[in-house]
Amino acid sequence: MLELDGLVKAFGGFHAVDGCSLRVNKGEILGLIGPNGAGKTTLFNLIAGALQPTSGTIRFLGEDVTHLPTDALFHKGLVRTFQIPHEFHRLTALENLMMVPPRQPGESLFANWLAWGKVRRAEEEVHRKAEDTLAFLELGHVAHERAGNLSGGQKKLLELGRTMMTDAQLVLLDEPAAGVNRTLLRKLEEKILILNRERGYTFILIEHDMEMIEKLCDPVVCMAEGKVLIQGDFHTVRSDTRVLEAYLGETASAIERNEAEHDPRVEDMREQELPREDL
Repeated sequence: MLELDGLVKAFGGFHAVDGCSLRVNKGEILGLIGPNGAGKTTLFNLIAGALQPTSGTIRFLGEDVTHLPTDALFHKGLVRTFQIPHEFHRLTALENLMMVPPRQPGESLFANWLAWGKVRRAEEEVHRKAEDTLAFLELGHVAHERAGNLSGGQKKLLELGRTMMTDAQLVLLDEPAAGVNRTLLRKLEEKILILNRERGYTFILIEHDMEMIEKLCDPVVCMAEGKVLIQGDFHTVRSDTRVLEAYLGETASAIERNEAEHDPRVEDMREQELPREDL
């Protein structure tokens, strides 16, 4: 379904993605893991058309889409979600979903005057689909709530619902577990599995929650420094020494920062800098 061949994205002399090649087959949920700064989100932006690669090729459904913009890829069935949901916060959850389907007849001024029956029927169909999507996601009770008032987990479910309104074939999920409580996270996992196994959706999933990766993803790809380190099943990837070294390198840096932040000498200096009345 998706083929990346020698993909490179350079920012000056820095290669955020450096010769990345991988394949995603129809019906897979591919997990993309790696330490912070590994190039995962940049790779997503390249696949989704938000960034143009410095070199390399991207093929989707057998077609070279390397330089196609996001909207063209959207119409071909390749869509993405974001780590921070991009809802229309003043619109209701139902209206957010009804906004998604492209080329609705009601978008044409002339159609509203000359083909109002067609416009009405199309709007009724979109309305029914949006209601069915909210019911599937168990969000029917917030259908008429402003999207900005939803919880983090509900917003992530709504983002997933927006991909359903497009009949997407390949969905890029960017850290869906971020900011989601465990109850809603289990529900999100359940819905992703149903969409994959029963409705034929293919997913690429960036995630730091290894429990979620283990439950959902096969294969798993680990990136570091813009390159693909390894691809395989979860347990093979997790136990690979290169993966452990990549994560341990990040952990060591975090430990050093944490130790510096909690160094008693640093704490003493901070207390001395605060005025007495602020303590």
